[in-house]
Amino acid sequence: MKALIVYAHPEPQSFNNAMKDCAEKTLRSMGWEVEVSDLYAQGFKAVADGDDFKDRVDPAFLKYAAEQAHASADGAGFCDDVAAEIEKLKSADLLIFQFPMWWFGFPAILKGWVDRVFAAGTIYGGDIGMFSEGLFRGKRALVSFTSGATKQTYSGVGLYGRADVTLWPIENGVLNFAGFSVLPHFQAEAPAKLDDAGRKAILENWASYLRSIDDHTPLEFHDLGDFDQSKAWTLRAGIKGRTVGQDGVGE
Repeated sequence: MKALIVYAHPEPQSFNNAMKDCAEKTLRSMGWEVEVSDLYAQGFKAVADGDDFKDRVDPAFLKYAAEQAHASADGAGFCDDVAAEIEKLKSADLLIFQFPMWWFGFPAILKGWVDRVFAAGTIYGGDIGMFSEGLFRGKRALVSFTSGATKQTYSGVGLYGRADVTLWPIENGVLNFAGFSVLPHFQAEAPAKLDDAGRKAILENWASYLRSIDDHTPLEFHDLGDFDQSKAWTLRAGIKGRTVGQDGVGE
């Protein structure tokens, strides 16, 4: 089994780095092969642009998804850093995003990784499929993040609202979209406000989570067949919404 940890933090002494190291060590002890994409250390380019392609369909006007599809069909059309990350992603049985929650989402460098690596024609689009029929069906992914606030603040009665709502664009719009079975997220709450014992306890809990990874039930999303493509991909009649952002019953 192979895991890919995509790690995004600019400080090598950060708690996020400790979490990345903990995940790598724990998974390796379980017999996993682990690759790490340390985006800041790699100097990964966050901006999606025309330089991502060795050959352009239209050098005069950039349609990024169309150029991704062309590069995918060409087989060797992506620039070297994108091509390398695509191969890491496609070979992984488990994908872990490790990052600090900044402004209720990814750090820019990690969003750029998704923009550039989840490429049209390679990861989605055409006959590849999406959601429950996506390329990565049968594989798993999870979000691990640090927050400046507690889980109580990220709750239905908290100032920041529920964490699953905050993570919806990532867990549904990126991971579930590509077909992954999405495991429950792991939140390291306010490590900067804890003493050494408190931070050690988080790492122990994170290692325990990973050691029991086969026991975690994936998040529940609708099957693609629950939606009617002819009606703008809305729920079919009689099917009740059961995921974040889907309320009521299809009509």
